Amino acid sequence: MPVLHGISDPGEVLVKKAIENGIDVFSIPGACAAISALICSGLDTKEFVFLGFLPLNKKLRKEKLEQIEAETKTIIIYEAPHKIKDTLNDLQKILENRKIVLARELTKIHEEFIRGEIDDIIKAAENLKGEMVLLIEGSNPKPKENALNSLSLDEHYKFYEEQGLDKKDIIKKIAKDRGVSKNEVYIHFVK
Repeated sequence: MPVLHGISDPGEVLVKKAIENGIDVFSIPGACAAISALICSGLDTKEFVFLGFLPLNKKLRKEKLEQIEAETKTIIIYEAPHKIKDTLNDLQKILENRKIVLARELTKIHEEFIRGEIDDIIKAAENLKGEMVLLIEGSNPKPKENALNSLSLDEHYKFYEEQGLDKKDIIKKIAKDRGVSKNEVYIHFVK
C-alpha cells in the first residue's frame, strides 16, 4: 500500500520504519511545496537551504534564526498559519532589507504569492490560512574591513602595482577588497 509522504512531513517516520523492516520504498515525482515555491518566488534558485519547520524550543529557535541571518543562499522554511505571525516577528528583528516571499496553498485553487519586505509580509499575513512556505533572500555578505579601502582607487592601484602585480591582477584584487565587480574597477582605469 503506497504511503503519501512529503519533505518535513510526519510520514518520514513511516519511511524509516519501512526501510528498517526491509520494505521497498519508492518515490513518485510530484508536487513539493518547497521546490514549487522556490521556482515561482523570483528569488535566486541556484543555491538554497531548506530548514523545514523552525523549532519551538527557544534556544534551538534562536540558533536557527542566527543561521537564517547569516545564510547567503535562499532560505526555505515551512510554517503553520497559527505560528506565521510569531515567525515573521522573529524574522523582523534580524532581517534588514531582504526580499521575502510567502507562498500559500500551493497547487490549489487559492494559491497565492505575497512578495515584499518583512513589514509588507507581516501586514499581508494578518488573517491567512492554509499551508505556508516562507522564502527569504540570502544575505549579501559585507566585504571584510580592509585598510586599503580607505585609499582612493588610484592609491589602491599603486599599492598593488608596487608589489609587482600586473593590471589584470590588480583589478581583481581591488574588486575583491572592495566587494565590487571587476568591471566597476576596470571602468575607472580605462577613462
